[in-house]
Amino acid sequence: MSALILFLAVIAVIVGWWLSQQRLTAKPWLEAGPIDDFPGTDAMTWPAAKVGLGVFLAVAGSLFTLFISAYSMRMNMVDWRTMPVPKVLWFNTGVLVLSSVALQWALMAARRNDIDGVVVGLLAGGASAIAFLAGQLLAWHQLSDAGYFMASNPANAFFYVITAVHGLHLTGGLVALGRTTAGVWRHDTGTAEMRLSVELCTIYWHFLLLVWLVLLGLLTGWTDDFVDICRQLLS
Repeated sequence: MSALILFLAVIAVIVGWWLSQQRLTAKPWLEAGPIDDFPGTDAMTWPAAKVGLGVFLAVAGSLFTLFISAYSMRMNMVDWRTMPVPKVLWFNTGVLVLSSVALQWALMAARRNDIDGVVVGLLAGGASAIAFLAGQLLAWHQLSDAGYFMASNPANAFFYVITAVHGLHLTGGLVALGRTTAGVWRHDTGTAEMRLSVELCTIYWHFLLLVWLVLLGLLTGWTDDFVDICRQLLS
């Protein structure tokens, strides 16, 4: 349960910060500026795309929250047998961090109108994400070879399901990332559209990295240790 509270707190902070950046309280009828900044113009589709992504991330975050809640409650039952965590998961985590950093690099390059830098960042991020997925499959293979099958224990089932759902979200992100990379490579998109596409991919990648770090902490048990340390410091 402590892991669930920690995850919800982190998500709430990030969502609050993200919404504060979207100028949701702005009053465009009181502001002076080009006509493209007002409702009914193409420029208004950019914030709408961000809001759409925000809604999707809220839904995805709720899904992972349910998994975390179920995991936290189920692990206290007598038939729960903790399974070893494959060491390759730590390598996979580092690769996913690199992928997120590469996407952030691409976003910074997009803001500088550096097309070459955008392409390099997107390709590096995509390659690192594919390496992460390959590493997750390797972890599954190692566990199955050691006799830790999905149906043999609730802990095993949760591990396979949680990592599979996260992997599916990352796979979907790779599809969007591939389309963005192809558009930038062929110069099929304008500067504003390119920046938006790269920004949306970057936000999604950071979200998946955050979720994975929480899931890793849950699977390894250090999330509860971290919460206990925080409680001791505050008491």
